[in-house]
Amino acid sequence: MKKLFAVFVLFFSSSLFFIAFSQEILKSTEEEYYDFLSLSGLVKRSFLNYRTLSDSKWIFNEDVTYEVEASEEDFIHPWQDNNLGTTFTLYKLEKEKLNFYERGVDNSINLKVYGPEWYNNYNTDAPWGGNDGALWQGRGYNTAFTTGIRLECFGFDLTCRPQLSFSQNKEFEIMPSSYGNGYGYFWGACDAPQRFGDSSFWTYDWGDTEIRYSWHAFTIGAGTQAIWLGPAHENALLYSNNAATFPKLDIGFKRTEVIIPIPKIRHTIQQFQLPKSDRSFDFYNINIGEIELRTWVGKLKESDYFDTNPDNDDRQLSGWTVSYSPSFLKGFTIGFNKTCMCYWGDKYWLKYLNPFFKGNVVKTTDEKQGEDQKASFTFEWLFENILFDCYAEVGVDDYPSQGVKLYEYARFPFHTMTYTVGFKKGIEFEKTNKLRGLINFEWNCTEASQDYQMWPNSGYNFGFHGQIRQGWTNKGQWLGSSIGYGGNNQYLSFTLFSPHGYEKLFVGRNNPDNSYIWAKCVEGDTTYNSLRYFTAFKANFYTGIESLWYVIPSLSVKASFMYDMLINPLYNPGMNNYGAYREYNYINNFVFGLTVKYEI
Repeated sequence: MKKLFAVFVLFFSSSLFFIAFSQEILKSTEEEYYDFLSLSGLVKRSFLNYRTLSDSKWIFNEDVTYEVEASEEDFIHPWQDNNLGTTFTLYKLEKEKLNFYERGVDNSINLKVYGPEWYNNYNTDAPWGGNDGALWQGRGYNTAFTTGIRLECFGFDLTCRPQLSFSQNKEFEIMPSSYGNGYGYFWGACDAPQRFGDSSFWTYDWGDTEIRYSWHAFTIGAGTQAIWLGPAHENALLYSNNAATFPKLDIGFKRTEVIIPIPKIRHTIQQFQLPKSDRSFDFYNINIGEIELRTWVGKLKESDYFDTNPDNDDRQLSGWTVSYSPSFLKGFTIGFNKTCMCYWGDKYWLKYLNPFFKGNVVKTTDEKQGEDQKASFTFEWLFENILFDCYAEVGVDDYPSQGVKLYEYARFPFHTMTYTVGFKKGIEFEKTNKLRGLINFEWNCTEASQDYQMWPNSGYNFGFHGQIRQGWTNKGQWLGSSIGYGGNNQYLSFTLFSPHGYEKLFVGRNNPDNSYIWAKCVEGDTTYNSLRYFTAFKANFYTGIESLWYVIPSLSVKASFMYDMLINPLYNPGMNNYGAYREYNYINNFVFGLTVKYEI
């Protein structure tokens, strides 16, 4: 059949006008789908490295040209006939010539309703779940309900999308706690309870609620929207939507082009020969690429299962990020993130907002004195012509023993180093069957670096801290990685998109906290190490299937089933003769999920 070239321009299509751009919830079905479409260039991300709901804006690229079969001219992407969310324009300023202010804002009043979503999960024998906001998915039944609205008005945005959740929190065997309440983490300094008490509970969280003002690329906002920082798809290193949200203020610049005007030399010389009143100058507008810059400060809370000291319940969390995508390397992005945590009320709090602050040098007996700094470098390269996106993030948690010196990094650059690598690969089948595939792979590692094996009693874990005792948590859940810190994770999935929805197969494994084993080994002698902890690693092997079905264009139902083989869940050590290891305890945990969502 003869092939044609069809140019796709959504702005001139009344039936698709409302999805020409879309503001999406972090890790929602819609955001994941738009991210998939961005592999081919059909959709452009409005961010480089930092995103909240307000930043997760996906713009259909009207300049993309597609080669299609004549009979399939109208087919653009699998879900084009489904309702992925609608932004209603209530008022639009009709004006031929805009003034200086009007050119920097969207001159309209828009309303988006985030349709009601009801999430349900059942864990038969152990907790499982992550990247789910304030919901803690313990053993038993877990559910969350969310809905909300977003109003945009001439540069001002108001978003309200809270979450109400319930956890049955059935009993399961946990390790002896390091804290007096019996439910806290089993070692180190962190506020990450193994179980949130002994009874069922409800949680209300403000979720993605915020007020924001933007003019051109400049933006400032206050609210509780979750941050996803870095390119990771499954387990973000520093910030994600894994924990309850926290109040924060942020300011900076969204993804924007940087244009440098360069005078045309010959023309400029000629103009200087004219009278001042007659001079006019021409420039070459050189596009050097795109940048993104954001800084923020917020307030964290500890859980009810950490300690009984009310004076250390609150912490300050600040950070900043800068990213650059050069115009001469299409699809490539490099970024740098730095963040700092201190106790709320620390009289030196202002210095922690300084991105170049190297460390706490003030000596004081004030128990609130101290800070926990982390940083990461990010890399991402999107190749639209082959539908391939690869990414990496390298993080550090501490400075070398002799400070920030070149010879220290040359001597041993791996101190506290963590990393994430991954890729996404789109697959186009024959266009006549309207199927698209996606392969996703990610490897995370936050284990303690090898030099800590020579530091007895350090108690080191990327998510712990000796001065900020609650560690990298908010209200008892990890701020970044959904599997926690100190271990590693490998994940592989294949998703098949079709007009009715998708089917996903996935498999993975992880060690939640190998740093616990390393700490045990370095604290004992050789015999102790080999006999007791050589085979004491805890692991999860998990595999499952997930299916989403559009019952009608606005109503979707997602069902999932996963098998998790939890190996040695209590880190039980080996027996007392070398070679005579204990028989492992396996827990067979089955996870059932069901989500119903209706888009307005």
